Amino acid sequence: MSIADDIHNYYEKLLFEHLEANGLLDRDPNYLADLCCIVLNHLPTKYVRHDVDTAFFLTRAERARMDIKVNKALKDALEYLEQENANS
Repeated sequence: MSIADDIHNYYEKLLFEHLEANGLLDRDPNYLADLCCIVLNHLPTKYVRHDVDTAFFLTRAERARMDIKVNKALKDALEYLEQENANS
């Protein structure tokens, strides 16, 4: 097993939750890939091995701040892609 299989950015999980909550998972896969890259490039990194451990040790305030960051980055990325599509 590779170390790349053991770690991931916790913000990826949060982003997926936000995509699902906003009904965005049915979008074109290429659009979703671009959207995710843009969003994740505007968020800090938080590498973890196990999501459950991270969720357990996060305070409510920390999790709320992370959600706010994801919401803003997602909103900004959606606006950016909308503008790019309009200019194409």
